[in-house]
Amino acid sequence: MQEKKKAYKEDILTTKSNLTGLAGLFERMLRRFRTGMFLAALLPLYLIGILAMGISATPGVYFFFWVKTSTAHWLPLFHYMSMSTAAVVAYFIYGFCLIFVVPFFNFILPFRIKPFRGNYYSLLSVPWYIHNALTYIVRYTFLEFITPTPLNVLFYKMMGMKVGKGVHINTTNISDPGLIELGDHVTIGGSATIIGHYGQKGYLVLKKVKIGDGVTIGMKATIMGDVHIGNGAMIGPHEVILPKSRIPAHRKPPQNDNNNNPGGEIQFKKDLNSKDA
Repeated sequence: MQEKKKAYKEDILTTKSNLTGLAGLFERMLRRFRTGMFLAALLPLYLIGILAMGISATPGVYFFFWVKTSTAHWLPLFHYMSMSTAAVVAYFIYGFCLIFVVPFFNFILPFRIKPFRGNYYSLLSVPWYIHNALTYIVRYTFLEFITPTPLNVLFYKMMGMKVGKGVHINTTNISDPGLIELGDHVTIGGSATIIGHYGQKGYLVLKKVKIGDGVTIGMKATIMGDVHIGNGAMIGPHEVILPKSRIPAHRKPPQNDNNNNPGGEIQFKKDLNSKDA
């Protein structure tokens, strides 16, 4: 009988680090003073977010005050109507600028999201947090207004997602775009969720999601980290694909009747506790 693979043994409560120099010092401080250091580490991120949003809002603010000045001599009803309209237009100007400004900051920062497994309070988890925080600025302030259009696909591409030809994305519930790969002619249904990370027994795991050519993902389905979906496969509405799943090519969604599943069962890797290769 083969021995079972040993689970990952890093102590998630450790205050030590195997890194050296300033990186090791930062990680030790992060693990020893978790709340305080986490709040301190958030300050630069908030400043980056404020700067990105401020730059994006500048053209809209300029337009608003131009309208305000230009209509100051109008009758009050028309003056305030013009200002109200200008405020709405300014918001959309902000949004269209934001989808380009945020990826620019994501590109120039010296951090890149990479596959990782270990302590949440690790130096390697910082790029993951920054990458998603920048993504969420757009997701929660404007992305709904350009979904589904080629603009939301362009935004995900600029954030590092690998996207093939003819892809249609009808959801904003995407995290870790830098860990996601979509083949040609992929269709992602409304409110589907795709994430490149998951938690397991106190560990943070970042792994790529690979979705092959011609895949269809149904409404409100969930695709988690370390999932590979073969060409032409179909994921049903509300279906959950767990971490480490391997979906065969041209697989059909399971039917409601457990005895009638023409596409076959989802192929899971059984040992979720084993150490990743």
